Amino acid sequence: MPKQLPTVAIVGRANVGKSSLFNRLVGAQQAIVAREAGTTRDAIFGRVSHHQHHFWLVDTAGLKKAEDAFEATIQEQIEEAADAADVIIIVVEAPAWPGDEDRLVAKKALRSKKPTVLVINKCDKRDALPSEDFLQLGVKTIIRTSAEHGQGIDELLDTITEHIPAKQDTSEDNILRIALIGRPNVGKSYLFNTLANKQQAIVSNVAGTTRDINRVRIRYDQRSIELLDTAGIRRSGKIERGIEKFSVLRSLQAIEQADICLLVMEVGELNVALDQKLAGIIKEAGKGLVLVVSKWDSLDQKTPYSRDTIAKQLAYNYKFVPWAPLIFTSAVTGQNVSKIFDLVLEIETRRKQQLKTAELNRLLQKCLNHHPPAGLRNSHPKARYLVQTDISPPWFVLFGSDLRYLHWSYKRYLEHELREAYNFTGTPIMFSYRDEKVERRKSHSI
Repeated sequence: MPKQLPTVAIVGRANVGKSSLFNRLVGAQQAIVAREAGTTRDAIFGRVSHHQHHFWLVDTAGLKKAEDAFEATIQEQIEEAADAADVIIIVVEAPAWPGDEDRLVAKKALRSKKPTVLVINKCDKRDALPSEDFLQLGVKTIIRTSAEHGQGIDELLDTITEHIPAKQDTSEDNILRIALIGRPNVGKSYLFNTLANKQQAIVSNVAGTTRDINRVRIRYDQRSIELLDTAGIRRSGKIERGIEKFSVLRSLQAIEQADICLLVMEVGELNVALDQKLAGIIKEAGKGLVLVVSKWDSLDQKTPYSRDTIAKQLAYNYKFVPWAPLIFTSAVTGQNVSKIFDLVLEIETRRKQQLKTAELNRLLQKCLNHHPPAGLRNSHPKARYLVQTDISPPWFVLFGSDLRYLHWSYKRYLEHELREAYNFTGTPIMFSYRDEKVERRKSHSI
């Protein structure tokens, strides 16, 4: 099975402090991946690490009753959350008696049989109620927190990680998984069908037709490939229904399940901020990435925009993933569709290459001689040796002393030189830093 991070969903009625709790849990890890700024209706994602456990944390919008046909009921939202998440966190506020909405949220969460934690937030308030007043909700695990002051956060993280596995060394099944990611109506399902060479997904001009992860297995060049088509992710402020909201969650799960992601963008609507945020999520997840411009046949030939012009615009807007290749496609005419397979197979090869330690350290020494790292005050970082510890994505560990003073620009320089020396097209490469002084202090304190 593919490597996949567990997902933890924060649910509850509006204004109980879900976003503050999310920010405290994720912000402490310095690992915010994407935040859809704007209204509290947006879904927010963060990647959290705690004691060898890693998971996606999802903050959902405040739950409220449906006002019209375009807003989901509380029941639908909770059912979607329970279906998609591995652990459910219900947030209530200590100064308020549990109401009907709180009881309904708890009922739906418990019915899912998923591990459920009740968080009583705002416990620092003078009028905070005791935990006994919340027993009526039926959730056995209760934790009192103050997201504003950081109280109870470690206990909550410990409780969450009791219900999810530690970082897994999952066995590979030798299937290359490709996820099609993007906003609604950008041509993902058309491209999916063309790649699969059969009518597998429902193709419709109604936004949001594909709600679940759709899968099909194929063989190409003696390689087993699984294609994953996902529901489109709406722009900020447009995620109005529970089903649409949690389609974002399923897209996140598809990214986690995939080895390589095709970020599909329509040629007539490029340079959208949400697409850039999706690329950021894919990068942080350590997945391969291809920027796919779809519906190339629909572009008016009289337009002044050429491939080179669009490529330059995208290169500027996606300069944080300069290693991601760009391809122009048309699912209608089949233009460049077959090239996608060749491209992802090449990326897979790059993701799996294992470099010898001797080669890496020759490169490191060359970098240090040409451009030694700058220091801070009386502390100068010293890089001693570099090793590769993992593949898919390639992961490197730099050993040395005072590495906390290593400037981000120097880290970027090392990555650039590594990419120049070895072709890592289409994949992020990860770095960790092991400081000898810090390690010695830890060993002495034990």
